[in-house]
Amino acid sequence: MAEGTHQPVGILGAARDATKTALLALGLCIPIVLLRAEQDFSNQLMLEPRVELTLTLVAIAFAARFVWLLAMDWYARRPERVARVPIFAGTTVSPEAARRFAIGGLIFLFAYPMLALALVGQAGSIKWIDNFGIQILIYVMLGWGLNIVVGLAGLLDLGYVAFYAVGAYSYALLASNDVVKDFMAELIGPTFWPAWAFWICLPVAGLLAAFWGIILGFPVLRLRGDYLAIVTLAFGEIIRLVLINWVDVTGGYAGISGIPRPSFFGLPFNATDTGFAATFGLEFTPLYRTIFLFYLILMLALLTNIVTIRLRRLPVGRAWEALREDEIACRSLGINTTNTKLTAFAIGAGFGGFAGAFFAARQNFISPESFTFLESAVILAIVVLGGMGSQIGVAIAAIAMIGGTEILRELDWLKHIFGAGFDPTQYRMLLFGLAMVIIMIWRPRGLIANRQPTLFLTSRRAISADLVKEGHG
Repeated sequence: MAEGTHQPVGILGAARDATKTALLALGLCIPIVLLRAEQDFSNQLMLEPRVELTLTLVAIAFAARFVWLLAMDWYARRPERVARVPIFAGTTVSPEAARRFAIGGLIFLFAYPMLALALVGQAGSIKWIDNFGIQILIYVMLGWGLNIVVGLAGLLDLGYVAFYAVGAYSYALLASNDVVKDFMAELIGPTFWPAWAFWICLPVAGLLAAFWGIILGFPVLRLRGDYLAIVTLAFGEIIRLVLINWVDVTGGYAGISGIPRPSFFGLPFNATDTGFAATFGLEFTPLYRTIFLFYLILMLALLTNIVTIRLRRLPVGRAWEALREDEIACRSLGINTTNTKLTAFAIGAGFGGFAGAFFAARQNFISPESFTFLESAVILAIVVLGGMGSQIGVAIAAIAMIGGTEILRELDWLKHIFGAGFDPTQYRMLLFGLAMVIIMIWRPRGLIANRQPTLFLTSRRAISADLVKEGHG
């Protein structure tokens, strides 16, 4: 910010502005927070007013805006502040800093289960490894998969959860559904069926999801921007409706239960004499399976990251980035935009299918309710907030958004402030929207707003995202 661009507001001006913010917060709280629907003993719906909670939130909004304006006013008036005009609006991250951050993050991830065991014990570590570690890594993998389509190729995809669902249902049907078992037995013989375990179904689920990515890619070859977003959104809803209505195969709303879990080189994680614990002479505990699933999704996520980085350096990766910058110029350079779009959709969908297969194996149960449009919106928000095209940014955004959601379940102490009826998890979407607004104001290009060029003459230098077009493919 250059000297003189900030207009001093003073205490009275800050109070007036903060009052407007408080009134806006009051208007938003009236339909969302003030009235709560409760059911009485006669099964009648009653509206319970929550005046204290509403006034508390309004006061917080007033105080936050007032303090922010005074802090900005103080910062602008500092005599030692040197007038300067930044070259880029976004702060870049050097390759060396990114490499160190990645190495430190890997060390922490591999040690995370042991740290959880040491800090909260065996009983409490299951929650932290499963609800935080595994859940966050699933969305990191999904974010990296969608980052190929949106961040690198510039194709706005609002139906990415469809590929997630295809992978999950592919594994569930191939591994546990009687209809598919009978069909495969008639087709290739019953002796071959036992080999269809998790490790064989995993690549098959990814290939099937990639196949559906190609099917989606063909109709949208000539579409861009909003039109592409609408078609991909419709594709996601079509897949969900098929899962709901094809009851004979998918089970409809009832879903599919009893999905086999992955084993450790043929050793199941159960209490039998042939299980993992008995084989190694250990006392049986569900913690072993949880730790195994954590390292499994960690390996799948790292595989997604490595493949994405390698592909970006290949001609197909540079074609994706050229397509993102300008499709017309991309065509004029002789790049086959048809193959470029199809490869982006197929590879991104394939990684979504891998994540879906892992999700089905982890949950042991799936239903169409797990693959709604909200999931696509969350994954897309992770990519956008992290910085489209940035692998590290997507990982940070997934940790903040998914981990922040899980943290709300641990804030029961807030009931002592806002009342016994206060449930922090009910305000998940409200906080989610507020965080998006803040990020879009503070970092409109995402948390990591830079690009690392794949080709350079003498040295690799980060390029600010302000100089990069996005979403033109």
